[in-house]
Amino acid sequence: MLSACSSDVKLFGRTLWGRSYSGDRPTVVRVKKGDTLYSIAKYHDVPIREVIEINNFNPPYTLRAGQVVKLPKAKYHIVEKGDTVYNISKRYNVDRSTLSRTNNLTAPYTLKIGQKLLIPGSIVTNTTYAKAPQISTSGVTPAKTTKIYRTTYQKDFISAKPKKNRKNKFTWPVKGQVISDYGPIAKGRNNDGINIKAPRGTPVKAADDGIVAYAGNELKGFGNLILIKHYDGWVTAYAHTESMSVKKGQKVLKGATIAKVGTSGGVSTPQLHFETRAGKKAYNPKAYLR
Repeated sequence: MLSACSSDVKLFGRTLWGRSYSGDRPTVVRVKKGDTLYSIAKYHDVPIREVIEINNFNPPYTLRAGQVVKLPKAKYHIVEKGDTVYNISKRYNVDRSTLSRTNNLTAPYTLKIGQKLLIPGSIVTNTTYAKAPQISTSGVTPAKTTKIYRTTYQKDFISAKPKKNRKNKFTWPVKGQVISDYGPIAKGRNNDGINIKAPRGTPVKAADDGIVAYAGNELKGFGNLILIKHYDGWVTAYAHTESMSVKKGQKVLKGATIAKVGTSGGVSTPQLHFETRAGKKAYNPKAYLR
C-alpha cells in the first residue's frame, strides 16, 4: 500500500501493525475486562472497520466482559509450483514488501510448494461514506463554512465505488519541488506516491472534500500519517507531517489545513509524501493533480 522513499512498507493492502501469524486467526474472541474494539483489532491485527461491520456494532461501540466478538477471516495462499513473491503479490494486489514482511520472508525470498502465506488485509476495507451536501459558501468566511459543513453533514454513510477515470482533479496539498517521483526506486522498492519538498511548518491542505479515515503514527516509516476518504471512493494519503490538525472521522473541505510539513517517519529533509488511490490501487498523483 503506502510506500515512501524512506521505507518499503505499504499501508493499503496490509494491516496497520504488521504482525505475522504462526497459525490460523481465531474467528471469534470473548471480551475481557478492559478490552476495547481498538485493542482487540490491534492485538489480532485486523481492520477495526471490518470488526465493526461484521458485528453490526453502532457508536459508541461499548463492549462488555464476556461478550463474543466475531473477527474477519484471514486470507491465505498455498504456494504452488512456479509461484514467486512477485506473482503472488500481483494476484492479490498487495505490495511485495508488505507480503514479505507479513510472512517473515527475507532475501532471496525462496518459497516452498505447500507453504502457507498470509495475505495482508486493508485498514480501510469496506468503509462507507456519505455524499457531501451542497453548501453555499457565498459571503461566508472559511471558518464559518467549515462549521456549517460539519453541522449539516448528518446523513448516514453510503458506499462509493471508485473509478479510475476521476473527473475532478485533486489540488496540490503543498507547493514545492517533487524530490521522489511515483514508481520504482532503489533496491527493488516502489514509491506509491510522490514526495514534495517544502519548508518545515508549511501548511498541508486537503486535496479534496472528504472524511479523515485515519490520523496517527502507528505505521513505521511514515511518521504522522493522514488518510482522507473522498466521496467518489478515492483515498489520498499524507505522510511525514510534523503535526496533524484533524482527527479520524472529521469532515474536511478541499483546501483546509490538515497538517504541517515535517520530517517524521525517518526522513531528514522536510517533505510531504502524497498518494492518490482508487480502492487498493495507487495511481500516479501527477495525473490527478491540478
